[in-house]
Amino acid sequence: MLLIVGALIVLGSVGGGYVLSHGYLPMLWQPFEMIIICGAALGGFIISNNTHTLVQVMKSIPGLLTGSGMNRSFYLSLLTLQYDLFTKIRKEGVIAIEEDIEEPDQSPIFNAYPDIMKHTTLVEFLCDYMRLISSGNMQAHELESLMDAEIETIQHELEEPSHAVTSVADALPGFGIVAAVLGITITMRDIAAPPEVLGLHIAAALVGTFLGILLSYGFVGPMGIAMKNEAYEKLKAFECIKASLIANMNGLAPQMSVEFGRKMLFSSVRPGFNELEEYIRSPR
Repeated sequence: MLLIVGALIVLGSVGGGYVLSHGYLPMLWQPFEMIIICGAALGGFIISNNTHTLVQVMKSIPGLLTGSGMNRSFYLSLLTLQYDLFTKIRKEGVIAIEEDIEEPDQSPIFNAYPDIMKHTTLVEFLCDYMRLISSGNMQAHELESLMDAEIETIQHELEEPSHAVTSVADALPGFGIVAAVLGITITMRDIAAPPEVLGLHIAAALVGTFLGILLSYGFVGPMGIAMKNEAYEKLKAFECIKASLIANMNGLAPQMSVEFGRKMLFSSVRPGFNELEEYIRSPR
């Protein structure tokens, strides 16, 4: 939603200011300039990225409209899921969760949190490290080092769409200049035309530079930054799991273990201590 609001503000401000300054709005409609700029940018985008990154960018764009979904309610569920697993370990032993982590789709504990089950990578991350803990062959510091390394890899993957889109944004002003130069070339061909005809050609060429800069700084660049911010939001869920697991592995009670995870979250989505405690104790 914020993507749409921001885009409307950009268009309204630029177009409105132009019209109020007695500009002729239809003059800005230059579809062939748009073909040159957007087509060249798309081609460069495809050349510079692999198939995986292209797919991830396409998947990330709808998320800019809907958000990551990792809000306060999501983290209440994530922390409570971990609390339930830690409680089961404390009561029945670490072997008791083997069926849950081997087939989370069939686990009553995991299925109690459908909003978490939608994030398959996050569930796999949690199950993998619970499996390593249940093996009993790793020390807490060894597990923490391994988790740090994997989180670094996940961060790199999550930021790939942002880097790809930002690169396109950096290139768009240059492609705008390309369109402008081609427009001037056409103008030079008709150099003997009347001044009013030459003026239209030159204006159309200048629109190419304008469009390249507007698309870069008004739309594509901000989209790249938004994708990067969304990647940070997603990464916090993995850091939350890491903190909770290490705390539990060091012998802390389930309630205190998830408190370590809660402290990893951004303040805008972090549940309060009492809020989390009430949620944990509420029937599900």
